[in-house]
Amino acid sequence: MVRDGATKGTPMTRILAFIDGSAYSASVCDHAAWVATREGAGVDLVHVLGRRDAAGEPANLSGNIGLGARTALLEELADLDARNAQVAQKRGRVILEEAKARLTEIGVADVTAKLRNGDIVEAVQDFEDGADLIVIGKRGEAADFATLHLGSNLERVVRASKRPMLVAARAYRPVERVLVAFDAGKSALKAIDHMAASPLFAGLAVTLLTVGAETAEARKRLAEAENKLAAAGLAVTTDIVEGEPETVIADRIAADGIDLLVMGAYGHSRIRSLIIGSTTSAMIRSCTVPVMLFR
Repeated sequence: MVRDGATKGTPMTRILAFIDGSAYSASVCDHAAWVATREGAGVDLVHVLGRRDAAGEPANLSGNIGLGARTALLEELADLDARNAQVAQKRGRVILEEAKARLTEIGVADVTAKLRNGDIVEAVQDFEDGADLIVIGKRGEAADFATLHLGSNLERVVRASKRPMLVAARAYRPVERVLVAFDAGKSALKAIDHMAASPLFAGLAVTLLTVGAETAEARKRLAEAENKLAAAGLAVTTDIVEGEPETVIADRIAADGIDLLVMGAYGHSRIRSLIIGSTTSAMIRSCTVPVMLFR
């Protein structure tokens, strides 16, 4: 086994962490710090001001308002929009400064902060080419916690991004046990390759779980993945369990005290509905641990 903290393979160099001032921002910072300290990577913090924050919605003044009154009202609304945009800019800078201080205190030496206007998906696409991993919260400021609503941004970002993505849980806890939902699809195989080459998983206990019927082919594919990870020095156990993926995976996470779930974003089994279908939305919604997704 490779000892905890040992360097092997090709480490990450940049991590892209999106924060928005929600309850998940601190967790995003802590998860990004965990990856950065184990990989020796830098962190680029990004706070995106939505278009409504950067500029107010245009007013509809088509009603029966006199020309003079309408002109005065437009000027007042324009001033209000400008003040709101300034407040949003200042708040964004405070959010970034506090996040940067948190990462620095944890021990991440290389941290940059970026304030961006526009859409988060556009920001991801603009910045991700220089990043090895994207860290984002499960829910943002506008999410409805009462209904466990995931919101549209997470799904949009995962669909649009080409990079591995770490979806942070509500709160960070040390990662010691990792569960890999393995369906032998291209994305799952990419996850295995990444884990075998990354210092991030050194010293962690890894379980490979296939949900489905136990066949000779399924056992063969599972053994191949196990051998690749074992050759990289990881301690690996394997299992095949029949049932519904979200139920089987959730039960295993609870029973084994799993700290991180690794999944392919697309596959050829029932897990392939990840993010764009009900399986992953249900998994991320109910899962109390962070989820690392691979395209």
